Amino acid sequence: MTKRALISVYDKTGLQALAQGLVDLGFEVVSTGGTLKALRDAGIPATSVSDVTGFPEIMDGRVKTLHPAIHAGILARRDTTEHMKQLQELGLGPIDLVVNNLYPFRETVRKPDVTQDEAIENIDIGGPSMIRAAAKNFESVLVVVDPADYNDVLDALRTGSAPLEWRRKLAVKAFQHTATYDTLVAQYLRGFEEPFPEEMTIALRRKQQLRYGENPHQEAAFYVEEDARALEPQGLAAAVQLHGKELSYINILDADAAYAAACDFEDPTVVIVKHATPSGIACADDITAAYAGAFACDTMSPYGGIIGANRTVTAGMAAEMKGVLYDVIVAPDYEPAALDRLMKRKDLRILQAPRIAMDRPALEFRKVIGGALAQEADRMGDRAMTLRCVTKRQPTEGEMADLLFAWRCVKYVKSNAIVLARGRATVGIGGGQTNRKAPVELALRLAGDRATGSVMASDAYFPFARGDAVEVACQQGVRAIVQPGGSIRDEEAIEVADEYGVAMIF
Repeated sequence: MTKRALISVYDKTGLQALAQGLVDLGFEVVSTGGTLKALRDAGIPATSVSDVTGFPEIMDGRVKTLHPAIHAGILARRDTTEHMKQLQELGLGPIDLVVNNLYPFRETVRKPDVTQDEAIENIDIGGPSMIRAAAKNFESVLVVVDPADYNDVLDALRTGSAPLEWRRKLAVKAFQHTATYDTLVAQYLRGFEEPFPEEMTIALRRKQQLRYGENPHQEAAFYVEEDARALEPQGLAAAVQLHGKELSYINILDADAAYAAACDFEDPTVVIVKHATPSGIACADDITAAYAGAFACDTMSPYGGIIGANRTVTAGMAAEMKGVLYDVIVAPDYEPAALDRLMKRKDLRILQAPRIAMDRPALEFRKVIGGALAQEADRMGDRAMTLRCVTKRQPTEGEMADLLFAWRCVKYVKSNAIVLARGRATVGIGGGQTNRKAPVELALRLAGDRATGSVMASDAYFPFARGDAVEVACQQGVRAIVQPGGSIRDEEAIEVADEYGVAMIF
């Protein structure tokens, strides 16, 4: 019996070579629409699906393969006598190979000004149905959704070697392909209006295998979220490595933390990160000065750290980095002279990544045993805040600028988080402690004399003030404080601030 291959693809990559190879192996090629035309134009014999079904393509091509003559041929079990008998009685033949990739839904909805009608017309129905049917019957039917597999398929057919385990892997790939596709459709139709539906799937595509995981004995990979609502990938998801060793799990975590923080500021900004926590953040009129300010906050911790810059890295900044070992630098671009200099560091991983649009809604996920937590990303800008001065002294204009800078910085520090800042640069950072006083003491110790005249941001209210965090900060010369408020001891904190002439903003 002549074997049959059903080919219906939007992406025509490798199509002619595959189809000709199948014809050479004695396959009858059955095809539809644009694929059929492409094959016939190339002089490759192909049968129309309509000739197999005895029914024309209708409704502008919406209905063409959704027919028993197609799905019976795919789904019939070759080891079930009754199935094969029914095919024969109905005058239908088996289909042994299904090659299909789907309408470009993701690419369509990412186009500017795409209409809902255009998006819906690019939701593939027949394709996923054929793919799933073939994947279900993988013991008898080869299913191919990726042009990268075409050569392997032809080699297997030529040698007669198509082991069951390999067929199973093709089926797994096919089911995952349609699952991702359905996820993208659901994301688009849901939009951002319903961020937490009752059922939710996440579409991920492997970007790269990583050098190792959190520890050298753990394997790891980096996956990029496929989101139909995003116009283009951002940040580390779209990063290109220009130089250096392979990335590890920790490299990705730290680089993401550094770049997200840097992109949260409009002015030239540099963030230095160690263990996913900033050791220094600074804004300046140029990127070289911003790096110098970030480094000055803590000159010890940057060793082996990560740099995130929200502007093109200049030769001046690269020169300023001399003498300090860094693992990764990530920025939107690099001056040629800067790149030449940085590439002399053989182990430095140099990443180029598009800036992160911090005003775009996004979800964050964190895995827990047996489940996952989801929340909106913390992207509330300064304009969304209501600021209230609760002390007798109002902050000066310069202090207010530093308070807003410190408040934006503090969200990138581990709770309990404290940031001391002056001149739009951090001078002390403390966090990751189990009480609020300890990170204040850490930040003050790091700042030293620079604490005098600085401002302080806290990511939570102060449960104690007198003889504790607030008073300790005031005694060391902090001149203004921003915090959420909400403690039953807020009045005590305000009294202490007033006694020291410190401005406090809730």
